[in-house]
Amino acid sequence: MHKKSETSARNKNTECLRANVGHSDVEAGSSRFRRPKRQSKLFLSNSRMARSAWGPLPSVALKSLRRLTESHALSITAGDLQLLDGRWYVTHSGLLRIAQRRHCAGIGTDLQKDFSDPSLSHWVFKATVYKSAESKGFAGYGDADPSNVSSLVRGAEMRVAETRAVNRALRKAYGIGLCSVEELGSFSGPPRAAAAAPHSNGSHGSNGSNNGHPRLRDQLCLLIRKYELDPVRVKRYAADFCGTEVLRDAGRDLVESFITTLADQAAKDRDGLICKLNSYGLAEAVKS
Repeated sequence: MHKKSETSARNKNTECLRANVGHSDVEAGSSRFRRPKRQSKLFLSNSRMARSAWGPLPSVALKSLRRLTESHALSITAGDLQLLDGRWYVTHSGLLRIAQRRHCAGIGTDLQKDFSDPSLSHWVFKATVYKSAESKGFAGYGDADPSNVSSLVRGAEMRVAETRAVNRALRKAYGIGLCSVEELGSFSGPPRAAAAAPHSNGSHGSNGSNNGHPRLRDQLCLLIRKYELDPVRVKRYAADFCGTEVLRDAGRDLVESFITTLADQAAKDRDGLICKLNSYGLAEAVKS
């Protein structure tokens, strides 16, 4: 009897152990499946937003977008990515979100006085990212002067240099080979006149590029993101400014003029610009 009771107890314990192991396997499996499902939803959202903002995408850009979504959970809706001349670029806010998700311990910056020249508005910064409290840090350097920053941020070269340094350090720390928008030197000057690079077919499409300069659509997207403007109302304002029903029907020279005007208004009186954009929202509401 004693042996039978021991055998019965042992069998019960074995059954319980198998049940617990099976239950934990199911939980682990479900957690493994939940993550790809979230990434799949994020990729679908990213691809929809990308097509809405930049039109049809080539297969190479879509594959790259899927890889970025799966590797770093970057979101176009949140402003983590920008598509410029067919290439993806990560933004400063996108890098900060990655650092937050990875529980970054801290970021430090130091002005490199020996390499900076305030009289020329030339600044160099060193940034160090600490992934954990025990981390020795990942360093990155960034520089800025009037020759390699956009005309939209002239006078803020020191801040641009610091941002570039932080971006480089974050990319090193988290293994992100993607260049950041803020590091690009191609945004150093104003857009060239349309006459400098006429289209072979004589058209003046509003989204062409000139000798490596950013396309007008990309310039407009950067302005919208920088000043946190409503993209729908900006497009309505642009169409009204250019005298067309929709923005895509406007000539390149008119779009260039609008971008310059919008940048000037946003820099000098953003609140006034917001009020003007709100009027386009009211006008649309009255129509409907």
